[in-house]
Amino acid sequence: MGMTITEKILARASGQDRTEPGEIVNVSISLAMTQDMEGPKSFITFRELGIPVWDKDKIAVIIDHAAPPSNLLHTTFFAENVRFAEEHGIKHFYKLQGICHQILPEEGLVKPGDVIVGTDSHTTTHGALGAFATGIGSTEMVWVFAEGRLWFRVPETVRLEIGGRLQPMVTAKDVVLYVLSLIGVNGATYKAMEYGGNVVREMSMEGRLTLCNMAVEAGAKNGIIEVDKITQAYLHGRVKVDIETLTSDPDAKYSKVIEMNVDKLEPQVACPHSPANVVPVREVAGRKVDQVLIGTCTGGRMEDLQAAAHIIKGKVIPRSVRCLIFPATARIYRQMLDEGLLKIFAEAGCTICHPHCGPCGGVQVGMIADGEVCVGNHNRNFRGRMGSPNGEIYLASSITAAATAVAGKLVDPREIEGG
Repeated sequence: MGMTITEKILARASGQDRTEPGEIVNVSISLAMTQDMEGPKSFITFRELGIPVWDKDKIAVIIDHAAPPSNLLHTTFFAENVRFAEEHGIKHFYKLQGICHQILPEEGLVKPGDVIVGTDSHTTTHGALGAFATGIGSTEMVWVFAEGRLWFRVPETVRLEIGGRLQPMVTAKDVVLYVLSLIGVNGATYKAMEYGGNVVREMSMEGRLTLCNMAVEAGAKNGIIEVDKITQAYLHGRVKVDIETLTSDPDAKYSKVIEMNVDKLEPQVACPHSPANVVPVREVAGRKVDQVLIGTCTGGRMEDLQAAAHIIKGKVIPRSVRCLIFPATARIYRQMLDEGLLKIFAEAGCTICHPHCGPCGGVQVGMIADGEVCVGNHNRNFRGRMGSPNGEIYLASSITAAATAVAGKLVDPREIEGG
């Protein structure tokens, strides 16, 4: 019997010919990533061991959540990140350069077949590049720093076969929200979510990153997509090694295969307070909003921002709405400047913020008050995540979020001129 992509990667990384679901394997780590809120827990404990890190060139320390810090606690976290990077000569240290889940692929730190671990649940993002990528805890990261290895139980794989053709104004974000509506937040617990089908094969790398980013919202251990020409084109010039084509075997065994046709898929929205509480936007259209968020590790890439700018161009955001723009990295921010997107957003009355996680994790900037409603293209809408537990958070695509900002209320983007 053949193997899935995930099983192949874990077999290779553990020095075996094959692996099977349920097997415990001890694998070599290709890259270990920490972000500023969780890293210090690992740094302080690791320092007590009094040993060097296993490989200073295979660790990435990224300050992106409280960046720059806005209170004393976060300032302390910031200092701990800097201290660790300096103590151990960490090669891949990024402060105030953007969000970890965009920096890693943008900088060529992820390649097919890698095993990537990070102290952030959305590390699953990097499976879009054909890597096994998953979030781990701070204590586990201490072990990785010391040994460069970690044990895993090989997950079963759920195959999502997505066919048909996406209609105009329907995006990868709508697809993954629809997937969550079908399987729920526990639908893939400790499983690999393998995305495939012609829709995925034709999808941009930006869209694929969005799919894998939100795999964890279904409880998945990892999200992953087969390596193809899209992957190779994205990595060309970013990585210095040959890119292999990595696919599942035709006779690979899946715990479940879910087939869906998206020909008739409409713009979707996740209503409070779960990413799986999803309906077509038209069913909740007209809900007044106070804030719109466009950015983060889910929707702060150029494709997202270009689509949002296309909707917003030449229009004015209502005075009752604050529209916050968060590019995912400094490189994207500069590209926005070069392409005139900053001008479009500024003239419409948007607030353009520096590259960081922003209000998505409730750390700083863009909190909501009692009774306020926020629509964003980010990944979680749990009660109280962005401020008041009495506020409401809706998740949508970049296009739907932009249309909502212009209308001042939740709206199907197909009804907005310029959409």
